[in-house]
Amino acid sequence: MQIGVETSKAVDQRRVFVIDDDEITRAALQFMLHDEIETHELETPEEAYKKGIDWLKPHVVLLGISFLKQRGNALIGELASKFPGVRILIVCEKSDEPVAVDGLKAGAHGAMVKPLTLEAVRKKVDTILGRGGASPLVQLSVLK
Repeated sequence: MQIGVETSKAVDQRRVFVIDDDEITRAALQFMLHDEIETHELETPEEAYKKGIDWLKPHVVLLGISFLKQRGNALIGELASKFPGVRILIVCEKSDEPVAVDGLKAGAHGAMVKPLTLEAVRKKVDTILGRGGASPLVQLSVLK
């Protein structure tokens, strides 16, 4: 178990797909989240659809803004239809906020604006998963 990771989160059976064409952003998000939730890095939505066949469906998708710029807001509906019940967060730069706002209007559930920090990313994912309340810390005692 990692230090600073709540036990209830570490055993959570939900998963996150990070879909971004920027390898550094994917790796950073996966690193920030992997201690508390099953996290998968994927380069394209099509790779996510393939991985999501059968049982490996995501509960949250962190979607790089570049895909909305390339494919338009219909991608939000496509993700929602491929992964029913998924929560979609758009990952963007401050300068991309107008595109992100359009994505929100199309059905995305939120946005994460860079620079990304460990605390902000974990808090946003926890909130979108309904894990907003902090769990009590596990008390360890020494047996005599």
